[in-house]
Amino acid sequence: QVQLVESGGGAVQAGGSLRLSCVASGSIFSINAMRWYRQASGKERELAAAITSGGSTNYADSVKGRFTISTDNAKTTVSLQMNSLKPEDTAVYYCNADLVLSSNYRYRSASAWGQGTQVTVSS
Repeated sequence: QVQLVESGGGAVQAGGSLRLSCVASGSIFSINAMRWYRQASGKERELAAAITSGGSTNYADSVKGRFTISTDNAKTTVSLQMNSLKPEDTAVYYCNADLVLSSNYRYRSASAWGQGTQVTVSS
C-alpha cells in the first residue's frame, strides 16, 4: 500500500557532494516524519537525519553542518543534501517514513522503508 523509492546514490571523492531523494507513494493520508538511516559494512544501522511534518530536524553529530534534510511542499519527497563527504560516510542509505495510511475511510499507522541506495566516498 505504500512504497518508498530512493535515488541519488553513487560514488564521489572526499570533499564532494551528493543529493539523495526518496519519494513516498500509495494510499497515504499523512506523513508524520521522514528519516535517513545509514548502514556501513559490518556496522549497525544508524540514524543520520530526520524531519517531522512540522519541519523540525534532527541530525547525528557526525553529519551536523554537512548534511541537510528537507521535504517538498507536498511532504511526500524527502531529500538529503550531503556536502563535504568523508570516507566514513560510505554506507547504504535507507529512507524511512512514519505514515498514516487510508483505505475505505479507515486509517492506520505504518512505518515504511526504502530499498536503500549505496553511497561510496573515496579518499
